[in-house]
Amino acid sequence: MDVVGDLLDRDRRSRDTALVTADGRERTYHDLITNAYKAANVLRYLGVREGATVAVEPTPRLHTTLAFLGAAGLGAPARFDPAAGIERGDRVVLVAVADEAATEPAPGTNLVAFGGPPDRPETTHWEQELWSENPGMPPSPVGPDDPVVRTVDREVTHRDLLAAAASVVESDGIDADTRVVLRSDLSDPRALAAGVVAPLSVGGTVVLTEGQESESRGDLAVTVDNGEGPPEPRRATLPALGDR
Repeated sequence: MDVVGDLLDRDRRSRDTALVTADGRERTYHDLITNAYKAANVLRYLGVREGATVAVEPTPRLHTTLAFLGAAGLGAPARFDPAAGIERGDRVVLVAVADEAATEPAPGTNLVAFGGPPDRPETTHWEQELWSENPGMPPSPVGPDDPVVRTVDREVTHRDLLAAAASVVESDGIDADTRVVLRSDLSDPRALAAGVVAPLSVGGTVVLTEGQESESRGDLAVTVDNGEGPPEPRRATLPALGDR
């Protein structure tokens, strides 16, 4: 794989479980990839093109994961910090509907809410647009050295994020039978690489907890369960990422 969008190759659309949300609902690779295509089309409709930034609520949920994958497929880096996205004039800011009232987009920024219909007519209802979209991936020229994540002080390229994920796959023995549990939010690119990109790259399963267990487990951000050994899964290796 050269870019994160390669995770969404049509040939990977199987009935194997790709993702489990905090409420226990499972999505297959067919479901996840098809809906990531739809997410890309929603973002493109809202003006997102290669190089534009999409600010996303960092809690690991189905819709925040779809927004990341859709943006990556378009060549648009994700910033898991809506407040910073508004401050910096990002093209789209995606928040939970409960946060809509407290979120004031800057001119030129499209505010999008998920989790229910928004109160303001100018706010885009994410699910409504997503479920009605075309399930075809729009073409976009994306290269390995293009940014896929933006943080406060750095950019992470597709190459760096995939290399970090590959190191986790190798060091932690992740394969198609592995469930990787993400217990922290998506704002740390290392957790994104280990908890989302690594399992998806080998046909494994991502389990999202919405950060519900992060406090009780301290700094245990990502765990790996290969169905072997003691009931308590072991901690995944948080990878290094190239400096940019």
